[in-house]
Amino acid sequence: MHPSHIPSLDKLLGQAPAGFLIERLGRDFSVTLYRDAISACRADMLSESCDSKQVVAPQEFESADDAATHVAAIIHKHATQACDSMLASSLKPVFNLTGTVLHTNLGRAPLPQACIDSMVKVSRGASTLEFDIEAGRRGDRDSHVEEWLCRLTGAEAATVVNNNAAAVLLTLNTVASQKSVAVSRGELVEIGGSFRVPAIMKKAGCHLAEVGTTNRTHEHDYLSAIEEGAIAVMKVHTSNYRIEGFTKSVSDAELASLAHERDCVFINDLGSGALVDLSRFGLPAEPTVRDAIQEGADIVTFSGDKLLGGPQCGLIVGKAEQIAAIRANPMKRALRCDKMTLAALETLLKLYANPEQLAQQIPSLRLLSRKPQHMQETADSLHQHLIKFFNSNITVATTDCQSQVGSGALPVESLPSLCLVLSPAGSLSVSNMAARLRELSVPVIGRINKNSLILDLRCLEHDDTAAFIANLESGGS
Repeated sequence: MHPSHIPSLDKLLGQAPAGFLIERLGRDFSVTLYRDAISACRADMLSESCDSKQVVAPQEFESADDAATHVAAIIHKHATQACDSMLASSLKPVFNLTGTVLHTNLGRAPLPQACIDSMVKVSRGASTLEFDIEAGRRGDRDSHVEEWLCRLTGAEAATVVNNNAAAVLLTLNTVASQKSVAVSRGELVEIGGSFRVPAIMKKAGCHLAEVGTTNRTHEHDYLSAIEEGAIAVMKVHTSNYRIEGFTKSVSDAELASLAHERDCVFINDLGSGALVDLSRFGLPAEPTVRDAIQEGADIVTFSGDKLLGGPQCGLIVGKAEQIAAIRANPMKRALRCDKMTLAALETLLKLYANPEQLAQQIPSLRLLSRKPQHMQETADSLHQHLIKFFNSNITVATTDCQSQVGSGALPVESLPSLCLVLSPAGSLSVSNMAARLRELSVPVIGRINKNSLILDLRCLEHDDTAAFIANLESGGS
């Protein structure tokens, strides 16, 4: 078949398949896709590869018109496939079977349904985002969550930005621009995405005063930094590691006392943050925000989408004078949250009014507190479906495993869990197995360990099993 059999662009655009595509994508983008499809077809015809030629011309045709019709069908197909790919959402739900509950790459905390409902409600039209209904004038978007944050933490005031990195950046820029802040060397953390405390301090316009050593920091180390000009002391939660052995650190209460005696601000960055004692859910205890406030912190920063189980945001609570200054910083506008985030956060905070119901109402806490025995029924129901999906080219075994919290929370703690171990049989490779599951309508994300694919069932609740099986069946070969 010769390139002369390729219909003109105008003729292709006048045919029905192109009309449907133009309705979906618009004319300009559709023209581009058809030009690309024509170019690919022409290149295929001129290729020296016999296989390539057979894709374009699998048979002989009685006339040039028949050949042109065949080529047109191929071009329409390619353009439509390109359109489908272009319009497909790249941000989609997945089944998280990695064993990391608050997985940063997979969106961290799943939201409670009540939070989702609140987001949908305010997204549909105008809202009271910055309008005071009672006074009939402009309001403050922080007002929707500040009162609840103060109730739950004991702080005098609160404000919200788009994530905890922004909370730390804004706090430091407000409190210590062009000034020094004392931080223990053992707390100069680097978290995911190469985010480093020294780098964020530099961007905030303040100077880092490193104190102590990696494993041991004493009160006199902070005192020396203050005497040399530090106007603030910051404690940073070591969210993704622990220093153990021959160690020494200064308690929050001692740091607060030291800072206040010398008119310094004490900032406590809790990282993940927790509003309740996690031990009530069978999890290792983490310092709560209320603890940090009671121990004397002037400002506490923490995340909303980690242990709290809410939307991505950074929460700043503390003394009224400090929060007022932070809120007045021009950077605050650049870092503020939108109406959907605030709607979800307000609803989430109200759920914390009743701690006894949290494990049922907040998905992340429910997943973190699941017991392996609750996952056994799910494991049993998936065996044969997975074997069928892989055309019996795998073996499946159920075994105990360890999950982790994720997102820098409780980094050295693990959670007893249950997993399915998928091992290849025959020529199928583990990487191919993982790729097949990622190609499903709802991608399934596990983890590879040596020559097996591990599907940790902690985040696959019983009510989701039917949907998981239907997803496998829709993508089976």
